[in-house]
Amino acid sequence: MWRKIFIIIVLSIVLAPGAAMAQFQTGDKELTLSGSGSSAKDFDSSSFSIEAGLGYFFTENLEWLVRQGVFVVDQPGANSWNGSTRLGLDYHFGLQQYQPFLGASIGYLYGDDVKETFLAGPEAGLKAFVNSTTFILASVEYQFLFEDANDADDQFDDGRFVYNLGIGFKW
Repeated sequence: MWRKIFIIIVLSIVLAPGAAMAQFQTGDKELTLSGSGSSAKDFDSSSFSIEAGLGYFFTENLEWLVRQGVFVVDQPGANSWNGSTRLGLDYHFGLQQYQPFLGASIGYLYGDDVKETFLAGPEAGLKAFVNSTTFILASVEYQFLFEDANDADDQFDDGRFVYNLGIGFKW
């Protein structure tokens, strides 16, 4: 019981300052960063991914953004990398400390282990401010791959979900 009370108190202290001035304004910019990785127990085989995003609010609810992701695999005798570059548009539901959003993105997938192709799809997420300039980002994208506009309609049902958890900064 004391553990639950302690967690509630700590979360209240950490999250409460975020309520002040957490609303995005026209002209605000943001930087988001996320990453993950894994290694075999002997560290002889590893993989990691990083993603960075840069956004600009042209209204207090609409944000243009660009995201760059890189995935690297390091194995004995075989190293490879893949990347994606995406442009997106997100609509934020201005709820002060918690900023849910819906949007869409389109971009290009490339690298050693993938067939180079376009990708697009809808996305949804939440930005939870921990202070007036810093937030935790959680999002999910549904991405489908296609080679040209005629192919996009046929490929929508064969997409994939991409999850993201990271940190962001607004200025």
